[in-house]
Amino acid sequence: MAFIHTPNASVSEKTTSMYASAEANYGYLPNMYRAFGHRPEVMESWAALLSSIRGHMSLRRYELVTLAAAKELKSSYCMLAHGSVLLREGFTSDGLTAVVNETEKAPIDAGERAVMAFAAKVARDATSVTQQDIDGLKKYGLSDAEVFDVTAAAAARCFFSKMLDALGAAPDHAYIERLEPNVRKTLSVGREVERPLAPSPSGGRSQ
Repeated sequence: MAFIHTPNASVSEKTTSMYASAEANYGYLPNMYRAFGHRPEVMESWAALLSSIRGHMSLRRYELVTLAAAKELKSSYCMLAHGSVLLREGFTSDGLTAVVNETEKAPIDAGERAVMAFAAKVARDATSVTQQDIDGLKKYGLSDAEVFDVTAAAAARCFFSKMLDALGAAPDHAYIERLEPNVRKTLSVGREVERPLAPSPSGGRSQ
């Protein structure tokens, strides 16, 4: 449960529309949308920002950058969400686990390792980034514009991950059903996944 009261759909037309769209897309209403229920226009702006960032990157690079930043931020929600995307895009459970644990068996190349290390550094302490870090990325063929894109994706993740964790938005219970236990454990670096409400003695759901 979130630390603040999350409104129902009737609070405003924009909230109604946001909730309905999210339910249609996911098959349930994710906690991250509930967390933005008071200010659906912020979620709308966030989606527009992400679209502008992702539009200049391959999906693979975007997801790896996001995963690296989310891990540094200890965001279980974002790790589970974007780890799930990588699984759908062809990563095996073992491969994804290796990426998260930064082992030599991780199915990524040296350039991708460098990009993820840079993204983690941006999320951890952007003031520690030096010209040497940028030059290191350029050695793997990244242009100045591509360095900007990686930086933008990592920096943007700081906003969303911190918003969700500060408001107490737990990762959706759907991840319990959709991810193997070992993968879910690897990706859960912060808050625990929301557990389904236990049935009450009357047959309903406890609150």
